Amino acid sequence: MLVLSLAVVMLSKALRYAGLLPAQELTDFDAFYVAGRMVWQGDIAQAYHLPSLLEAQQALTGEQAFLPWTYPPPFNLVVAALAPLPISLAYLVFAGATLAAYLLVLRRIAGPHFATVVVALAPALFIAVAGGQNGFLTGTLIGLTGLGLLGGRALAGLPLGLMVIKPHLAVGLAVCALVLRRWRCLGLAAATAAFALALSTLVLGPAIWPAFIGGVDEAKAFLAAGAYPLFRMISVYAWLRSLDLPAALALAAQMATAASVLGLIPLALWKGMPRRQVVGLAAMASLFVSPYAYDYDLPLYGVALALLLPDLLRQARRGEELALFGLGWIVGGYGIVATPLHGAVSGTALVFPVGISLSAPPFLLLLALIWRILRRRQTVAVPDSAEAGAAPVRTVHA
Repeated sequence: MLVLSLAVVMLSKALRYAGLLPAQELTDFDAFYVAGRMVWQGDIAQAYHLPSLLEAQQALTGEQAFLPWTYPPPFNLVVAALAPLPISLAYLVFAGATLAAYLLVLRRIAGPHFATVVVALAPALFIAVAGGQNGFLTGTLIGLTGLGLLGGRALAGLPLGLMVIKPHLAVGLAVCALVLRRWRCLGLAAATAAFALALSTLVLGPAIWPAFIGGVDEAKAFLAAGAYPLFRMISVYAWLRSLDLPAALALAAQMATAASVLGLIPLALWKGMPRRQVVGLAAMASLFVSPYAYDYDLPLYGVALALLLPDLLRQARRGEELALFGLGWIVGGYGIVATPLHGAVSGTALVFPVGISLSAPPFLLLLALIWRILRRRQTVAVPDSAEAGAAPVRTVHA
């Protein structure tokens, strides 16, 4: 039923693009499509300068929206492949194919817990479908990397290297491969990333790099000024900036959080936690790295949950299980609730905290709860009577 609902949302958005339903404001997929068209027109470098991008948006869609283009050049090749199609069909191809791939990888990881993971991830799934973002693509690549690391395969470096399209979301698994000493995996990842960078330079021209660097600098200024919709972000930086704390202080807190969370990966290995748990924690850790982290990136949390859920369900108490799912829904669902409210009160004198980013605190609580549950030692005491068919007694030590 949930997957069917996602298909309905996807079809509705495609019909809007086709002009068969009322139009909506420009969203992330519109930005993808505009950038793809600019590749074919030979002026993709202009996409990294907001005034030029707004002109292109106006020319191609008749509308403008604050959707700065900051993706590394290799992602331009992805969106260029979609641009020759009508936008409605391009959206269906991109969203449908990446969603299908993501669910297949998630099912492979989660096994019998697949349905539970999908329900726990429901808000994030709807966000990614509605915006047409690339969360399913990155989630698929991270999931394939996790499977490869679990199997000890060097080929895990291939999807890890392809994460050059959004490298901050691959930091956790890169650290994981490093602490696990998967040198061949890291070598293949570096070679894959280098090939993608070289190919994009060859296709787009070397001028794309100064443009990209300039676009990143613009984005930093926009982020420091609070120009982005902070309430949709899940980072500590966005939370503190939305409370009007200075950008420098918020960035320092973000860096401290990222270092602390990434430190859990070698700590988990040092404490002898199973490899599946180490990889799961690494996938989740990537979401705490960048100040520029949105709710549409949460398919990565789905990968982490699929890896960790068997142990979490086995070791968690009933109240902790409810907290796990409740906190996950709050993190993924806050943007869904806040977006229409933010639009309703924007420009009015109404005081309502919809501009505040409230996802980071429950996300940190969620990570802390997961760590606590996983670190709870379990032993199985088997009495002599077990030989006669008595059930073993499980003893849980907190």
